[in-house]
Amino acid sequence: MLWGAIYALVAVGLSLIWGVMGILNLAHGDFLMLGMFGAYWLAILTGIDPLIGLLIVTPAMFILGLGIYKSLITRIVKAPRLTALLATFGMGIFLRNLAHFLWRADYRMLGDTLVGDRVITVSILGGTNFISVPKLLAAGGSLAATALLYWFIKHTKTGRALQATAMNRQAAALMGIDTERMYMLAYGLGIACVGVAGTLLTNFFIIFPEVGIMFVLFALVAVTIGGFGSIHGALIGGLIIGLIESVGGFVGIPALKQALVFAVFVIVVVLRPRGLFGWAD
Repeated sequence: MLWGAIYALVAVGLSLIWGVMGILNLAHGDFLMLGMFGAYWLAILTGIDPLIGLLIVTPAMFILGLGIYKSLITRIVKAPRLTALLATFGMGIFLRNLAHFLWRADYRMLGDTLVGDRVITVSILGGTNFISVPKLLAAGGSLAATALLYWFIKHTKTGRALQATAMNRQAAALMGIDTERMYMLAYGLGIACVGVAGTLLTNFFIIFPEVGIMFVLFALVAVTIGGFGSIHGALIGGLIIGLIESVGGFVGIPALKQALVFAVFVIVVVLRPRGLFGWAD
């Protein structure tokens, strides 16, 4: 279930970009990979723990998102959606191969962090369960980041401008909103989300150039389940995936738990194509 909160944060960033800009960012997982490598090298080269490195990696990923938007996304934002889809797909391949070139395909892990590899023991339904402290902190941090983003969008003037731009760009522009700035902000915030998730993952998960593929696939499933463009839908979708994995691994064959996730994905696509909280039919 703890994984679900991490999937949710990745999905929230993906859903924000789609909801505001109408672009499905297939390079989303590769930006998560960059966030993980950023936190890893920050720890190796300077000794800054990932929990503290959050304060450096997250703004850096936000700025990177702004730069990618200005250099590439702004050129395709008004293009047909297939063009934007292929552009982000190609960008993801480029980032993956760049990581292979710079850091090779080796698996890396941080061995000594502030949280270490401690576990806590919890009794549930008469049974003893062991919960990883790094995973618990990653889940809590992901939920906190999601809640902060939700508050920002719902309760600030800039957040309401983002919502207006997502609803109708032309009408928002007529009301004096700088929609180009809103697009850039949405993309930067989406990339910052995976920066947070990647940094938190660095405490306990392996780091390698292909690591983002699994996360972007699950983020797509979460967004589909919750509804494209819905932040709370992406959160619930991610938690549902975590629950399916937990229950599937506990009562069934653990190797099939991911197959169960994609089976639910197919069912939702067939029965409710717009997701649980997507726009009404």
